[in-house]
Amino acid sequence: MNKLFILLLALALPAAAQTADMKVGFVNTEKVFRDSQLAVKAQKKLEKEFQAREQDIQKMVKQARDLQAYLEKEGLTLAEAERTKKQKELANLSRDLQHDQREFREDLNQRKNEEFASVQDRARKAILEIAEKEKFDLILENVVYASTRVDITDRVLKSLDR
Repeated sequence: MNKLFILLLALALPAAAQTADMKVGFVNTEKVFRDSQLAVKAQKKLEKEFQAREQDIQKMVKQARDLQAYLEKEGLTLAEAERTKKQKELANLSRDLQHDQREFREDLNQRKNEEFASVQDRARKAILEIAEKEKFDLILENVVYASTRVDITDRVLKSLDR
């Protein structure tokens, strides 16, 4: 067992010495997608594009709440036929609302993926430019910890926002 440990240590030391000369960088992609002007523009574009549909859904939600409240308040005093009609109306409204919400989320996610794909492409190009210009050996994304010394996120943001 000790011979195996010594062998592994002997193999690891040259690798560690090589990495000491490596220039490593880190990019916080979450920050790039949240803070870059491109990402902010994409988010605003999506909000504008989906605003009317979101308002329609909110109207449906209000209608469903109002109808539910009406049934809870007046349900016992309504004629059986009227109560049944209102309950069916509420069920249909709830079904339509769920369908519209699901469709809205799917469409929004698809458009979000489309919009942010271009942000990601531009960010990748900016990262590659920085890597080549500043002679990085390795640039990482989404790590558990990175020192501010190796964090190049702000440089990527600056490059994107030119």
